[in-house]
Amino acid sequence: MTEATGGRYRVGIAGTGAIALASAAWLRQAGHGVTLWSPGGQGAEALRTQPLEAGGVQPCTVTVEVANDAAQLCHVSDVLLLALPVNGHKHVMDALLPFLRDGQTVIVSSMASLSSLYLYESARRASKQVTVASFGTTVLTARRESATQVKVMTRRKAVGVSALPSSSLSQAIDLCAALFGDGFFPQQNTLASALANVNPQSHGPLAVFNWTRIERAENWPQYHCMTPGVARAIEALDLERRAVAKAFGIELGPIEEHFARSFGTESTRLEDIAAELHAKRGGPPGPVRTDTRYLTEDMPYGLAFVEALGRIAGVPTPATRTIVDAASLVNGADYRRENDLLEPLGLARETVAGLLGRL
Repeated sequence: MTEATGGRYRVGIAGTGAIALASAAWLRQAGHGVTLWSPGGQGAEALRTQPLEAGGVQPCTVTVEVANDAAQLCHVSDVLLLALPVNGHKHVMDALLPFLRDGQTVIVSSMASLSSLYLYESARRASKQVTVASFGTTVLTARRESATQVKVMTRRKAVGVSALPSSSLSQAIDLCAALFGDGFFPQQNTLASALANVNPQSHGPLAVFNWTRIERAENWPQYHCMTPGVARAIEALDLERRAVAKAFGIELGPIEEHFARSFGTESTRLEDIAAELHAKRGGPPGPVRTDTRYLTEDMPYGLAFVEALGRIAGVPTPATRTIVDAASLVNGADYRRENDLLEPLGLARETVAGLLGRL
């Protein structure tokens, strides 16, 4: 497990989106060293000569380092944080893999479709002894306002953590607390972390049933548009998520508990939670691009993944299938085919016992 110097870590962050920049500001303000790497090539260039400015719940101005490539990021870092869309996980993991060192910890924030298991098993095949920690959701919520500016909107009160190997879980939680502060709790395994993320269940129906707003690039507050009918659809997907989890021996709370834990909501019904959040936050605004991550990430790596698990366990997922079909239809895509992790992980040939054994 990664060793710190004087309680401070050198953290390498892969990604330059909202969560990457927010994490960089948070960690740097806490005294840790931070190096950013843009897998796309240009996302961090401005930070070579300009400071990173954060507003919101963590206002600060800090300086960060910028790595030229994956090799340099691994070389200068004790801990790696993957903070990028899950449809980029496999590509970035493959780029980092040759340069990982024994004893390094990689934190995947947030993990979906068992991307952490892909990295861990790939590292083992390469005879590298690393720890891969997973968040079921991000520690922070944020909005990227420019190449050097980010607004940190929320620091979640509680975030679940799992680890591969599972024997490193306690140390992984201690590391996360040293980096971000308290509020981390253990999750049963990496599959529990994947299924704990309720973004696909909430984002899918929101996008499908507000599709004309997205296509016309309207300004629509998403919690205000989580109407009773949309909330019913979300609840149906959530019931299937929990049923699939239970078939793998994982007990998950309902989506309402997630909102209470993350945002301190007090209402018990999802439609009332949405109204409460809209009254408190006035947003956030819904997506206005047809290539929104609500589809490009949450369909293949969230809902299609739940479908795949349901097939392994013999659990029907008709509501999930309906939303994936509808999203594929309105956007002219086949989201089931866009998950680049299912085949490398061999899930089509897996059993419940076999998959749990790998975790």
